[in-house]
Amino acid sequence: MKKLAPELREKQGKNIIIVTINVIGIGLDGVVGLNQLVREIVKRATLLVGSDRHLSYFSDNNAESIVIKDLLEAILEIRQHLETPNSCIVVLASGDPLFFGLGRLLVAHFPAEKLRFYPHLSSVQLAFSRIKVPWQDTKIISVHGRPMDELIKALQQGAEKVAVLTDPTNTPQAIANLLLSLHLPATYQFWVCENLGAEDERVQQWSIDEIQKETFAPLNLVVLLRKARMANQPVDLVDLPLLGIPDNYFLSYDDHPGLMSKREVRVLILAELSLQPGQIIWDIGAGTGSVAVEIARLCSSSIVYAIEKTAIGTSLIEENCRRFQLKNVVSLHGNAPEILHHLRPPHRVFIGGSSGKLRNILGVCGIRMLPEGVIVLAFTTLENLHTAISWVEERRRSDRSWSYRLLQVQLSRSIPVANLTRFNPLNPVTIMIVKRD
Repeated sequence: MKKLAPELREKQGKNIIIVTINVIGIGLDGVVGLNQLVREIVKRATLLVGSDRHLSYFSDNNAESIVIKDLLEAILEIRQHLETPNSCIVVLASGDPLFFGLGRLLVAHFPAEKLRFYPHLSSVQLAFSRIKVPWQDTKIISVHGRPMDELIKALQQGAEKVAVLTDPTNTPQAIANLLLSLHLPATYQFWVCENLGAEDERVQQWSIDEIQKETFAPLNLVVLLRKARMANQPVDLVDLPLLGIPDNYFLSYDDHPGLMSKREVRVLILAELSLQPGQIIWDIGAGTGSVAVEIARLCSSSIVYAIEKTAIGTSLIEENCRRFQLKNVVSLHGNAPEILHHLRPPHRVFIGGSSGKLRNILGVCGIRMLPEGVIVLAFTTLENLHTAISWVEERRRSDRSWSYRLLQVQLSRSIPVANLTRFNPLNPVTIMIVKRD
């Protein structure tokens, strides 16, 4: 019996060959990038399916061809050829067909045993090999015909490496504009990789300003590499606003840069604290110190105790204080409420984090707070809000001087979407203001 090629199977006892769909990945280097086995399969093809560009690599092939314009119509035609004995169907796709490619649609419409894949190198593999950066931990996002929501989320979470598959709308320029609009604490190297694998390939790092003036090839991929934090680097204070420092001026957590009170929420917190000169302020669960820094800048004669339980958070608070040239913030590494007993009694308290000890922390604040003091809390969960309300209600049963009010904050920032603009919502926050008259 004649030995059959791997892509063909012979039905036992008959001379009818069951047809397999051979899905072949191809790069911009064309036929040169295909191995001998794949070339032989294409040579035996009775049906070639692909884009105009892919089919042009095999213009001397005598097989019937289908140019993919409507994917569903192409699938119907392939299905008809499956019923023709001894056919050899070849579908040509870019790179790895199962990597954001045509393969996903074929798997959905044909039985797995009818499909055989021969992948080429993917564009992401080629891009990182050119940049010479390991990519096993890369966040890979396609905005090809898709919204940028997943990219926004990845950037806000501080992804270290991001590969973005673009399209004619979501271009490198559109991605650069998005980066600018998000005001991220982290900064990124911006690489554009064009025509990967072709003779006119170009892989280059760009600044945001340069990108706006450049024209890129239609086939491109954007790679974003997060830059290391620049510690001990002072901030130019001349042009900074007195109130509401932009988020990207603060050093933040490398892995979770979004874990700090956003600018708009900070402004509301500062207003509700009713700050006065010469006060003692506790910032409990200070995180990166963004609220403490804002208070210290506004009230240079006040002392702010920034309490943070994590060593990295304490380090960030100290680094941010150096950046903003502040001397009236005392950074304390410790757990609340235990550490609170050793501090000077406060005029004002801000609670941004409690690590499950909110009731105990409020208890100490209620005892040690000076007359006519104010406690401001910021909540993202209903459970903590309920705990705080219950605590105040318990105080009120024996002392009617306690009161509270709530401010629910639901904010959205505008971001560019191609040539349009839409709102991107921030996480809802409930601000609670507790007073004792």
